[in-house]
Amino acid sequence: MPRLKQVSLAEATPEIKEIYNQFFHGRDPVAEPGTDTGTPGDYWTTFALVPDLLFQARNTLGALLQPGRKLPAPLRELAIVRTGIVGDSKFEYSQHLKVARLVGVSADKLAAIKSWVLSDKFTPAERAVMQATDELVGRNLVEDQTFAALKEHLADDQILELFYVIGLWRMHGMIVRALHLEYDNDTTSRMTEVPAPLPKE
Repeated sequence: MPRLKQVSLAEATPEIKEIYNQFFHGRDPVAEPGTDTGTPGDYWTTFALVPDLLFQARNTLGALLQPGRKLPAPLRELAIVRTGIVGDSKFEYSQHLKVARLVGVSADKLAAIKSWVLSDKFTPAERAVMQATDELVGRNLVEDQTFAALKEHLADDQILELFYVIGLWRMHGMIVRALHLEYDNDTTSRMTEVPAPLPKE
């Protein structure tokens, strides 16, 4: 259950109603949740609380998914799926497995992506991208050796776009989890202490 109020169709501005129509086909997404890809859709209805952030998110995320970007789409999707895995966002992981298939990432690579370090399915460029993603999401840095591997396969503008993609999807994954949106709605008690056994009499 989302932690914040959702904006119903009746409360939405005309601009937000256009977005709702795109994803929910005229339904009230609060009363009748669900998108064509099977998600609840409460990301959109919650972000609608601050309309300019909703439009900014839609425009920025959408622009990076368009054809003709500096970073090849298969590399982008490998990075986003790894961002979902390392950042523990089930929503990002699930949604971008679907996008990865659409842009030609093979089924055997997607099956191996959770343990990519042990797999021989990936090219050196793909391995460099996933290593950089793991480091950036998991440790807030990219080691010199990893950066050198990126430079062997990607131009400077592609590396900048890669890091922007990783950072942007990580930010959205964090927000989704913090607000209990979409598939990431089970975060309340993930880190509770397991009590030690009572001392024996």
